[in-house]
Amino acid sequence: MAATTLWCIASLAALGYLGFVFLGKGGDRRLFLPGETTSAHYQIELECSACHAEPFAGAEQFQAACERCHQSELEASRDAHPKSKFTDPRNAARVANLDARRCVTCHREHWPEGTNAMATTLQQDYCYHCHADVGKERPSHAGLSHFSCAEAGCHNFHDNRALYEDFLVAHADEPDLLDTLGKALPRPLAPPRPLSAAEGDAPEGVRLPDEELSAWVESSHARAGVNCSGCHGEGGAFRESVSVETCGSCHEGERRGWGLGRHGMRVGLGLSPMTPGQARSPMHASVSSESLDCTSCHGAHRFDRVRAAVDACQGCHDDVHTRAYAESPHHATWLAALSGVAPPDSGVSCATCHLPRLDDERGRTFVEHNQNDNLRPSEKMIRGVCSNCHGLAFSIDALADPRLIRSNFNGRPERHVPSIDWAVLRSRTPPTGNSPNKGE
Repeated sequence: MAATTLWCIASLAALGYLGFVFLGKGGDRRLFLPGETTSAHYQIELECSACHAEPFAGAEQFQAACERCHQSELEASRDAHPKSKFTDPRNAARVANLDARRCVTCHREHWPEGTNAMATTLQQDYCYHCHADVGKERPSHAGLSHFSCAEAGCHNFHDNRALYEDFLVAHADEPDLLDTLGKALPRPLAPPRPLSAAEGDAPEGVRLPDEELSAWVESSHARAGVNCSGCHGEGGAFRESVSVETCGSCHEGERRGWGLGRHGMRVGLGLSPMTPGQARSPMHASVSSESLDCTSCHGAHRFDRVRAAVDACQGCHDDVHTRAYAESPHHATWLAALSGVAPPDSGVSCATCHLPRLDDERGRTFVEHNQNDNLRPSEKMIRGVCSNCHGLAFSIDALADPRLIRSNFNGRPERHVPSIDWAVLRSRTPPTGNSPNKGE
């Protein structure tokens, strides 16, 4: 009897401990992970409810979780393989080959030994299931390996905006470097009256050090008439710290993108802010414990977009691509713009490519702070970034060259992707019927 009692007490204690580990704020929930999480989701792997909304709820909950974060991105990319293509009764045979109605068919989590590039957990010849006869339809593709379909510069399953056949043909003859390089972006014609140091409306007893006060006076906020209370005031109270949500009240597009990207996705789910020490990419050890928010890159009062565009990135990132930027042609254009040799805003910074300026649905320009938005796959960068300065053929070849990417595009591509060549040849003798590779 005593042994049974002791066994029950020990069992309850063990369950209590495991419950604390799993549910407690300070517990290590990683003990319950069935396998390593992908690089896309490892930051939020301890917020299990982000994907597992209800225990044992079935596949529908996973699909809903994927769509909550990624559906808008798929719509913006004009998804080449939307769910509707596989729910169409005419395509029932395709579903039997590849049930792409659900994201988890191709993207499983916690399975590192079976996960390939782009977090794909299918064999890399999955295109073959529906396009086995492509060599008969397109002589240029005869004899190609079915493992080569998704190689850089050829095809992507979801986002083909820079690789559609008619787009390739339309931009086939562009030079490597376009004449748009060096043109300044438009500026507001009538900026608001700037504020002086004496006009700061911080309450009595609250005074910034002279250096920080000067930083605010020189900032874009003061030049735009944004006073202290614009950021620090809320409901009549004056707060010393300013939250990301407060910044987002004016910078809505930036806040939305930041919460979806690597820098802010943890905060977007109510977790503690990201620190460089949590990153899987190489980072400087000296900043490993720094929490990331808006002021991490822009500063507390200066809001220096020049610093944020390069120095802030290099202050944390220590990978080969980042270190190579200082010797790259892109950096040379950045220095020329800063020195006045070239027009303002003509330089190519880290932010130019990874945090590009876009227009929202109301026609207002904002900076896309989801740095992964145009990075996976890399061809997503072509239409929104590369094509501002470079021809399509050069852009495709450059992004398909791993050596060139590592050197931060210092040099010329060492390989050539024949996509445009094949598209131009095919356009001269158009096939009958509708082409499966047409797009805007």
